[in-house]
Amino acid sequence: MIQLIIKLSRYLFVFYIMYFLWQGFVYLLDERGIKIYNRAASSVKQRVCIVLFHVTGFLILAYQPGRYTFNIHTLITGLGGLSFFIGSILIIEICFHKTCPLIWNGMLFLLDIGFVMLRRLNPDMAQKQLIYACVGVLAALLAPVAFTAVSRFKKLGYLYLVICLCLLILPFIIGDRSNGSLNWISIKSIRFQPSEIAKFFFIFYLSSDLSEPRSAAKLIPSAAASCCFALILALQRDLGGALIFFMTYLVIIYIATGKAYLFFCGLTAGAFASLLAYRIFAHVQTRILAWLNPWSDPYDKGLQILQSLFAIGTWGPFGSGLTRGAPGFVPVAVSDFIFSAICEEFGGLFGLGLIAVFVMIFYRGVNIALRSETPYFSLLAAGFTSLFAFQTFLILGGVTKFIPLTGVTLPFVSAGGSSVIVSVIMISILQKIAVSKHKER
Repeated sequence: MIQLIIKLSRYLFVFYIMYFLWQGFVYLLDERGIKIYNRAASSVKQRVCIVLFHVTGFLILAYQPGRYTFNIHTLITGLGGLSFFIGSILIIEICFHKTCPLIWNGMLFLLDIGFVMLRRLNPDMAQKQLIYACVGVLAALLAPVAFTAVSRFKKLGYLYLVICLCLLILPFIIGDRSNGSLNWISIKSIRFQPSEIAKFFFIFYLSSDLSEPRSAAKLIPSAAASCCFALILALQRDLGGALIFFMTYLVIIYIATGKAYLFFCGLTAGAFASLLAYRIFAHVQTRILAWLNPWSDPYDKGLQILQSLFAIGTWGPFGSGLTRGAPGFVPVAVSDFIFSAICEEFGGLFGLGLIAVFVMIFYRGVNIALRSETPYFSLLAAGFTSLFAFQTFLILGGVTKFIPLTGVTLPFVSAGGSSVIVSVIMISILQKIAVSKHKER
């Protein structure tokens, strides 16, 4: 009987995410005067989809075949997650009035997908992820208070620069290596990536420095800082982080100046730097060779990408069913390759839906950046949105063999305390930027 339920649930999970996306589309149509349903009703239906996905997922995870009972610890964890999502929705309604519900709902759905999958892969890590998400939401509550002093924050550009630099060089002093990268710090039981926090201050620095019109000569400090940060991350073997910093800088410099040649000159310089990195760093050569032909060493260098491709493509559009796959064979499935594990058990259609949820968030982020009435707010919104977009592209492109692997996490979905907390805070600031334009009027 349970086998039949799990098989049927594959279609149910796909229905949840597709209906979630449909309601987002209806919301956008209503904004443009095309009435199908009320916007508020669409937002509520999206949240119902999240709750149903969560309940369905945890009931399947908690069921114990043969015993005909449910695992109490799994049910308690699921109840804790459900309480978190309901509490988050209440906080959003009370403290973030008039903000975009599509962004909040998309963020919560991605968090829930990651939470369910992490409970499947590593129960202890799922509990930690729930704690990190709670901390992120509580920290996000400070955004309304912080934005009352936003004019002061604009003048602290060099302070952001110093903080960012200190965070990035800290791993050289007290850092730990993880999967070959020197980008982690452990303080007793707390372990985090300074580069995740540095991204936050990096965008604030660029927005402060470039919000006023500047001559070409005055753009040199921000360019030098961006190149320096990318080099530091490259030396730590955090290639994904280096690319995210550099590409985010190029997007912001283009938006701030409107000069396309600066963007393409930066791309050219980045291409030459990539070639140089390939010549200098052996681990870069290893990743490129594994990307070009993983079958040349399928049991070592090409193992990650091959297992990822098998996981994504083996079970077709609806997957094997939750708990019926073998995601443990995918290396680092809880972080770098969690998308592969999701596609294996939830299916390729669900994976496409997950990507569409990210696109929905990015679209609304770009919309906020375009509608912001001050350059500072516009650059902040564009910076946060482009950072999320590039990070998502790098990890999805890597696990599908579209581009070489770079070792970054999938925002909101992958395990990682610093990533989840900082990402939630960024979303809250993005939402406050959307509200601030109403206040300026």
